[in-house]
Amino acid sequence: MRWSQTLIPTMKETPEGAEIPSHVLMLRAGLIGQLMAGAYTYLPLGLRALKKAERIVREEMDAAGAVELLMPALTPISLWERTGRVEAFGDVLIQFAVRRQNRKVHLALGPTHEEVITDLVSRHILSYRQLPITLYQVQTKFRNEERPRFGVLRTSEFLMKDAYSFDTSVEALAESYEKMYAAYCRIFERCGLEYLPVEAESGPIGGDASHEFMIPAENGEDTVVHCKACGYAANLERAEVGARAGGAENAPEQPLQKVPTPGAGTIAQVCGFLGCQAEAMIKTLIYVADGKPIAVLIRGDREGNENKIRRAAGAESLRLAEPAEIERVTGAPVGFAGPVGLKEKISVVADYDIQFVRNGITGANEADAHLIGVNPARDFQVDSYGDLRNAVDQDPCPRCSAKLSMRHAIEVGHVFKLGTKYSEALDARFLDATEQQHPMIMGCYGIGINRIIAGMVETNNDPNGIVWPVSLAPYEVLVVPMKASDETTMSTAQRLHDDLLAAGLDVLLDDRDQRPGVKFKDADLIGIPLRVVVGERGLKQGQLEVKWRWDADPQMIDAATAATTVSDWIRQERTGGQRFRNRAGGGTAEA
Repeated sequence: MRWSQTLIPTMKETPEGAEIPSHVLMLRAGLIGQLMAGAYTYLPLGLRALKKAERIVREEMDAAGAVELLMPALTPISLWERTGRVEAFGDVLIQFAVRRQNRKVHLALGPTHEEVITDLVSRHILSYRQLPITLYQVQTKFRNEERPRFGVLRTSEFLMKDAYSFDTSVEALAESYEKMYAAYCRIFERCGLEYLPVEAESGPIGGDASHEFMIPAENGEDTVVHCKACGYAANLERAEVGARAGGAENAPEQPLQKVPTPGAGTIAQVCGFLGCQAEAMIKTLIYVADGKPIAVLIRGDREGNENKIRRAAGAESLRLAEPAEIERVTGAPVGFAGPVGLKEKISVVADYDIQFVRNGITGANEADAHLIGVNPARDFQVDSYGDLRNAVDQDPCPRCSAKLSMRHAIEVGHVFKLGTKYSEALDARFLDATEQQHPMIMGCYGIGINRIIAGMVETNNDPNGIVWPVSLAPYEVLVVPMKASDETTMSTAQRLHDDLLAAGLDVLLDDRDQRPGVKFKDADLIGIPLRVVVGERGLKQGQLEVKWRWDADPQMIDAATAATTVSDWIRQERTGGQRFRNRAGGGTAEA
C-alpha cells in the first residue's frame, strides 16, 4: 500500500479534549476520528489494527472449541424483562419504541447478549447429547455511557467478542471456564500485552465466580490489588483483606459520654470538631437487605464494600436506606447514627477492624450529638464480624503474610460462571439420560476488542509516538524512500515493497514527496515495527538502513537480500514477539 493512496491524517498537536496517551496518540496517528462523544470512526490504520486483534481472538476461540455465530444488535425488550435486567442496567440500556403498522414495538440495543443466546439455545438444544457447547460472536454493542471519555476506552458503541458456554453440570462448567481462561491468556500474550488476571465481581450479569483480565496502566479507570509475593490479585469490588491486627485493644476503657457536635454529620466534620482521627470513629451505615434494615459498622477511615456486605448479610438485594428509614431505625437524622441504643432492634454486622477499636467515637442516635469512649461488647453488641470494607494499599494479603499493593488498570476481558440465572428465566432446559429436565449451566466470556488496541497504545508509547508489536501493528514494515523524486531510489523502494508484499508481509510505502525528517516523525508517530530506509548513499554501497521502532539506533543490511532478511525477521517476530518483549524499557505499563 502506498501512503499517498490511503488515508493517514497525522496531527502535530495534541487534539483538544484528549486526556490520556492512548486517546492523544490514536487521534494524532490517524487511527480514529471522533464523530461525537462516545462514537468514533476507525480510519484505515486503526481498522487494520482492530482487525488483527479480532483475528487473534477468533483463532484462539476456534482453537478452544468455540463455535462462531452472529446475533442481532437489535433485541426485543421482552427478553430483558424476563431476566429482570431492564432495572439492573437502568439508563445504560438503550431502549426505544418504533412504530410497525398500527402498533408500537419496544426494542433495546444489546449491551451484551446473554438473553439472546439463551433464547436461541432454548429453541434448538434439547438433549444432553447436544452438550457441552460454547458459542461466540464478534459484534457491536451499545451502552448509554453517561460520561464517554478516554477515546475508545469508554464509548457508547464498541466492538466485543462475547462467548457463552452451556453445560450439563457444575463440573462440566468448570472445564469450559478453564478452557476459556486459558484461551484468554493466549490471546493477550499473542497481542503482546502485559496483563493481570484478577478475581472480580459479576455485576449485573450475575453468576457466582468471575475473573477480569487487566492491563496495568497509570491512567486505568479500574483499581486492582496485587500481592507480588504470592500472585493474589483482585479488583477493588472483590479484593479480600487478610488477617487484621490491633494495637489499642489493651488500652484502658474510658467512660461512655455524649458530647454535642452541632452540624457535624460527616467524618471530616466530626474529626475537625473533636480533634480526633478518622480511624477512631465507628461509622454506622444503615442498609436495607432484602427489605430488612441492617446496621453495618466500618472504621471511619475506611469505605464499606457493598458486595461484601451483601454476601455477609446473605441478601439478594442491598441498598442504602433512605433518610426517613434511617431516622425510623436510629432515631436520628443522617450523619448521627451509631450502634449504641438503636431505636429498632436490627441486625448489626461489623468489619473486623471494629473489634480493635478502643474508646471510639460514633453517632449518639440523636441530632447534633456523638458518643465518645465507645467500646465494642461493653457498649453495643455485634451479631457478626466479617471482611466488609474496601482493601487499601499495604493491607495484609488474604493468601500470605505479604502486603497488597494498589494498581490502576484497564479491563480488557471478563469471564463469568453464570450458573442457571438465564437458563431458568428463559427456559433453556435439557433432557438427561433418564428423560428428566434440568436448566443448562452457563458461562459467559467477553473481550473488548477496541480496548485491546487502546490498552496497547496506552502502555506502549514513547515521546515520539506509538510502539506497536508486529502482532497488532497496522502494517509490519514501512519502506521509506529518502527522496521520492529520485527514480533509482523510488524504483528500489517500490521493488522492495512488492517483494515483501509477495512474501505475505503487511507493508506500507511512504511515497510522499516530503523531507526525510517529516517522514521519520510520522513513522515514529504511527509506530510501524520495522522501518526500512532507501537512500542514495546506502544504495551506492549496496545497503539499506533498517530500524526496529523500539531500538535506539538503525543498522545496515545488504540491499540485494533485504526482502529475504526482512521477511525472516517479521515471521520470527510474528510467532513469539521476542524483540518487542525484550526491548529496552518494555513500554510504559508496570510489568
